[in-house]
Amino acid sequence: MRIAIASDHAAIALKATLADWLRGEGHDVADLGPETTDSVDYPDYGFKLARHIASGQATCGVALCGSGLGISMAVNRNPACRCALVSEPLSASLAREHNDANVIAMGARLTGPDMAIACLEAFIATEFAGGRHQRRVDKLSAPEC
Repeated sequence: MRIAIASDHAAIALKATLADWLRGEGHDVADLGPETTDSVDYPDYGFKLARHIASGQATCGVALCGSGLGISMAVNRNPACRCALVSEPLSASLAREHNDANVIAMGARLTGPDMAIACLEAFIATEFAGGRHQRRVDKLSAPEC
């Protein structure tokens, strides 16, 4: 699976841990940055990740910042992305199963490396159930607000 990963400066270490774990599992990982802990703006990296997913360059994505909140909001600005902020594996699997999430977001200041790996593992292992959930997911990409 081709997976894109991006963070802000607060999540550099978690990004490296997750990228290494994904590669160890045999996935093709596109690290979209940043590369240092110099302060950056999470929307820039959330938007970059969203464009990568929307263009089909990756099957799914991982978005990380200090809390996971800001970068998930940035990713969700793109109608092709369904980014779910999670902190434990059940939410990660339900995001895939019921909401067809194609991006998982986590907060490096709130989620430790072992839990983040467990969340990512659940996210990747779960397939979208379709069925009754499909019409709801379709609405997410075409809001009539």
